[in-house]
Amino acid sequence: MPLSSESQSTVEPAITYGDFRKVDVRVGTIVGVEPYPEARKPAFKLTIDFGPAIGRRRSSAQIVKHYKIDDLVGRQVAAVVNFPPKQIGKFMSEVLVLGFPDYQGEVVMIAPDKSVPNGGRMY
Repeated sequence: MPLSSESQSTVEPAITYGDFRKVDVRVGTIVGVEPYPEARKPAFKLTIDFGPAIGRRRSSAQIVKHYKIDDLVGRQVAAVVNFPPKQIGKFMSEVLVLGFPDYQGEVVMIAPDKSVPNGGRMY
C-alpha cells in the first residue's frame, strides 16, 4: 500500500545543528490515559511523566487505532516539550507526542527500545 502524500514529501531544506537543538525532544512515561470523545478525530488525553526537572505534562494524541488505554500506562514515549501549549477543543495540550504514519496514515508512536530515565533529551 502506498504511503500518504504527506509521508512521501521531499526532504525539508537543510538546517543547522543549532536549529535542531532548539527542538527539545524528551522521553517520558505515560502515567495516565483518558478517552477524549469530544475530539474531532478519535484521541486520548495522555498524562506523561518527564522526570523531576520537567514534571508531568498532558497531550492529546490521535493514537486510538493502534493503542488501547490499558496498554499505554507505563509505556515510554518521545515528545517535543518546548512547543507552546495548544488548545485542542476543551483540552490544553502541553507537549507533542511523536510518531510516524503507518501505511494507512495512522500514528505509530516513537519510543526507546530499552528503558531510559524520564526526562532524557534526544541527541
